[in-house]
Amino acid sequence: MELSKNIFFNTDKLVENQTVKISYTGQFFQDGSSEVYLHYGFGLLWENLGEVKMEKTDLGFQAEITLMSADTLNFVFKNDQGLWDNNQNCNYIFPIEKVEIENVVPEMGLIVAPARRLRKTYIWSKKIKLAIYKIITYLPKIISGNYKRKIRDE
Repeated sequence: MELSKNIFFNTDKLVENQTVKISYTGQFFQDGSSEVYLHYGFGLLWENLGEVKMEKTDLGFQAEITLMSADTLNFVFKNDQGLWDNNQNCNYIFPIEKVEIENVVPEMGLIVAPARRLRKTYIWSKKIKLAIYKIITYLPKIISGNYKRKIRDE
């Protein structure tokens, strides 16, 4: 998915505690830089700073990082000559979505919906409504004699 010009992620949305692959086809890829580094941090204050060397491929420079629990992922690119691509001094900033803790199974990391139990009063009210419907529908037919059973031909 393309979230910004020349920056692609391998996922539709960024979710905390997930690993994401970032692909970069911007200025340094187009200029033929031999090495590009991804300099990143989380939140408005760029906490948990990290820097990773990106791998050069035919599709651009690529790197994988694990997202921290924060509101945003912030990053810039630096090449081997010390030049920066920082989105014209605005940095590249993308929102990170939160995961609801009660819906995560810790061992497998799967997200499941919480189980709902029907109340006994709800079940009994449905049974009573069905019984009343059948009585109102079929009792007058039986009393008047207009109720005929369908006979199957065997």
